[in-house]
Amino acid sequence: MTSDTERLLDATGWQILVALQSDARISYSELGQHVGLIAPAVRERIRKFEEAGIITGYHATVNRRLVGLPVSAIIRMGLHASESSAATIAALDSIEEVLECARVMGTDTLILKVGATSIEHLEKLIDRLLVYGPLTSAMVLSTPIERRNVTQAITMQAQTEA
Repeated sequence: MTSDTERLLDATGWQILVALQSDARISYSELGQHVGLIAPAVRERIRKFEEAGIITGYHATVNRRLVGLPVSAIIRMGLHASESSAATIAALDSIEEVLECARVMGTDTLILKVGATSIEHLEKLIDRLLVYGPLTSAMVLSTPIERRNVTQAITMQAQTEA
């Protein structure tokens, strides 16, 4: 972490980040009341977070089940020796059902989170993915912790354990 980043991430900065992660639509005024700043100061802090790359975007969380994607799966994928991971990732990026893709170390090369309209749809998707390499899949029954806020406590704990 750079000294500029450390300056931005004081106690108030972390309060702003946690609040925005919980509700990205919160007004500057309301956020200012929450953290003890006036709205223009909050707006400036957020602008600095964005410029520093700390805040990378604002997103709506969509209930996939309600929009027709009730089936979720985690797919662990290896790659054929002849496959380039960059080319495979580019190809996966064009497959709408691939919701997330993480490049990992270990036996697998990639871990995908996918959404499908049905078991049959998932099966067809798996068949399409097999061209890139061996894979294993696991159906997601539920996601009790889907999106956790990044907090100062996480970074502080990691620093004390190091």
